[in-house]
Amino acid sequence: MKISWSKIPLHHKILAALALGALFGAMFNISQYELNVRHHIDRTDETTTIDHWDRVDFMVSDSIVAGSFGKEEQLKILQFFRTYPKDRRANLTVVVVKEGSERVRISDIHAIEKVKTIAVLIKPIGTVFIRLLMFIAIPLVLSSLIVGAASLGDIGRVGKLGGKTVLWYLASITSAITIGLVLVNFIEPGKQLSAEAQAKLMMEFQPETVATAIEPPSLLDVVINIVATNPMKALANGEMLQIVFFALMVGVSLTMVSEEKSRTVVNFFDGLSETMIKMVGIIMTVAPYGVFALISATVGEFGFEILGTLFWYALTLIIGLALQTFGTLGVAVKFLAKVPYKKFYAGIKDAMLVAFTTSSSGATLPVLMRSCEKNLDVPKKITSFVLPLGATINMDGTSMYQAVAAVFIAQVYGFDLSLGQQLTILLTAVLASIGTAPVPGVGIVMLIIVLRSVNIPEEGIALILGIDRLLDMCRTVPNIVGDATVTTIIARTEGVLEKTDHSES
Repeated sequence: MKISWSKIPLHHKILAALALGALFGAMFNISQYELNVRHHIDRTDETTTIDHWDRVDFMVSDSIVAGSFGKEEQLKILQFFRTYPKDRRANLTVVVVKEGSERVRISDIHAIEKVKTIAVLIKPIGTVFIRLLMFIAIPLVLSSLIVGAASLGDIGRVGKLGGKTVLWYLASITSAITIGLVLVNFIEPGKQLSAEAQAKLMMEFQPETVATAIEPPSLLDVVINIVATNPMKALANGEMLQIVFFALMVGVSLTMVSEEKSRTVVNFFDGLSETMIKMVGIIMTVAPYGVFALISATVGEFGFEILGTLFWYALTLIIGLALQTFGTLGVAVKFLAKVPYKKFYAGIKDAMLVAFTTSSSGATLPVLMRSCEKNLDVPKKITSFVLPLGATINMDGTSMYQAVAAVFIAQVYGFDLSLGQQLTILLTAVLASIGTAPVPGVGIVMLIIVLRSVNIPEEGIALILGIDRLLDMCRTVPNIVGDATVTTIIARTEGVLEKTDHSES
């Protein structure tokens, strides 16, 4: 029996892309015994590939060796070149010694890189997919919040609903961080990492750590920065908190304008919101291909070996994320929103898969809004208000990751954090979570804020960068599940959630 590709459910296509992408990346992973050396010959850029060397020497002159590395030391070669002064690299000569005393000399070098395979080269396909979703996220947040706030009518109700939503989101974030801190103190993953593995990870990822001076935000700073001095600049720069504040102010103001004058504005933004939702359907047709490219690139570049090296750290975080996603949030949905467990997770499965593969709450927002409205019977006036707000301030997985990573790094360095310091981590992670943009990878920058709040060396971020992309995918799922949970709870408390069957069938 022939099965049409178009009739296969989207989540099945994405799952297939995940599995095939991981397999493809493993088949075409980057070799540890090859390097591309980019250099100049007569002012022309050339690339020479060196492989399976016995020794690689960096010569300053015929008699002075700046560094010498063996056949298993690809990372040390890269580390040496990255840290060598840029203004002196042109004076280096690489001498590659192979079996049988064969020598290859390369001069006037300007870059040394790993040899990329097809699994890594197709990553731009996935990048385009993420950019397509991100490019509709801001107009969707703006239009949805304006319509949502305007549709609530009474300004007092807007304030009441907004306050209730923020409190539920803060409760969700706090529970996630607490679970993470309990687990990381119980499992103690930082004490399971060998000295050799620690040195290797630091060597590989040290150059990528962020050295920018970042001060922990105070609550006052967070509140002040919510108000944009230029809303158009906030829209252009993707400042989500400022966009949310501006949209809410416009929506609330529309409730105070005569219906005759406000109707045109509301209809415009309502039409824009609907258009963005429709655009999601178009973009999601290429989701399996984008997912395949993203996963194959991740596995192809880092492989599964580094995940094994950081097994205990990854396991601790994944257990915590699973407990928050399917435990705490699941219980809240069943008993507070009174939505059957299976119906809830089946209803948002597409959004969960998109969140996992894109690592972006913002990019997942359009899919999540559609899922909540279509599958969970949450009215648009609730989803258009609560979900965009959640995509901005509710980061269950990200905040848990920041707490677990901070304690893990402290354990590796031999620091014993007091209860007071861990409470500081909790509070700082909450504030950092509120200020975290819903895009891939930004959590690693916000982690610096958490580390500095308890004086943990930020260089330790190098220890976890290798698997951050994989764990970023995992921690985005509870971010959006938390958003959906609060949305259903708010809808139930507002009396607008349709009657649901309380059976689990």
